[in-house]
Amino acid sequence: MKHAWRVGRLAGIEIRIDSSWFVILILFTWSLASSYFPERFPDWPPLQLWLTGLVTSLLIFTSVLIHELSHSLVAIAQGEKVKSITLFILGGVAQISEEPKKPVQEFLMALVGPLTSFAIGLAALVSSFFLKGINETIGAVFSYLGMINIILAVFNLLPGFPMDGGRVLRSVIWQVTGDLRKATKIASRVGQGFAFFLIFAGILQIFREDLSGFWLVFVGWFLHSAAVRGYQQVMVESLLKGVNAEELMTKNFHMVPSTLLVQDLVDEYILQQKGRVFLVQDDGVLEGIVCLEDVKTVPRAKWPQTRVAEIMTPRDKLEAVSLDSDGSAILNSLTTKDIHQVPVMAGDRVEGIICRTDILRFIQRRKDLGA
Repeated sequence: MKHAWRVGRLAGIEIRIDSSWFVILILFTWSLASSYFPERFPDWPPLQLWLTGLVTSLLIFTSVLIHELSHSLVAIAQGEKVKSITLFILGGVAQISEEPKKPVQEFLMALVGPLTSFAIGLAALVSSFFLKGINETIGAVFSYLGMINIILAVFNLLPGFPMDGGRVLRSVIWQVTGDLRKATKIASRVGQGFAFFLIFAGILQIFREDLSGFWLVFVGWFLHSAAVRGYQQVMVESLLKGVNAEELMTKNFHMVPSTLLVQDLVDEYILQQKGRVFLVQDDGVLEGIVCLEDVKTVPRAKWPQTRVAEIMTPRDKLEAVSLDSDGSAILNSLTTKDIHQVPVMAGDRVEGIICRTDILRFIQRRKDLGA
């Protein structure tokens, strides 16, 4: 989700729309306006069909937003932090700071989403029953909205990790076994099996000349990838549990002044000294951090005129950690806050730097040693 736009805040949570969301909005609107509503209301003029399709599509994604918001509010009530909710091509996703610490927390957080969708669906269906006699168009919109939310609730309850049903399954296994890794492995395998089922069903539909099968294949592929990633994430966190920042950091870092030109940074430090991350320091005072990723944001033609101070991450925005900070918490901070490195501080003194690559190398060494 690299191209997402902030559209507002709800309950202190940033609401974002990914560029892929516009694709599904157009597809939903087209499907409703060209197929679903014309089959049921052949007398409707084209303008009414398209406007109704667009409004219905927007209400569907409003329901998805409420679904994700329910997850987020339960997470906040349990002491977690929720940075944002992003709508994208397959629905929505809430960026929650940490995984639940107890099975019951995950159970409640996962179950509230489908229950919210079911409540919206039931309310919409009941409303459509009364609205049909008042306004046919509004009644049709609420009828479809109710049906799609009930389907969404049922689909999300299927035990395909990392969907809500898969997380409910993981929380139950976690509660019984007391082992999060084992619970995640089982839930992930079930999720992958469910994903393969969707892919197989989609291929069958394609052979029957039903093009909607491509959608099932796509959803199945996405769920399989997400299930694998979910298990890998837990495995990585378990490898980093009990590992502190001092074991992960590198002390081999370079200092550069904030007045240094980007061209000189590239020529003298990145190319010659093979560095990727540099502390920016003036008169012995830490000003910030600059890395190779920051350089990539500057057009090459502007390197001779741009100073490091203009592209660095300033000190007040750095996510510094202490020597005894937990490795899994550091990785989570790097991931959720979308940063590439953190300085390790002892008071006002920089002891080292931890980059994502440092963590990956540590994990690889452990895997090579069979740890």
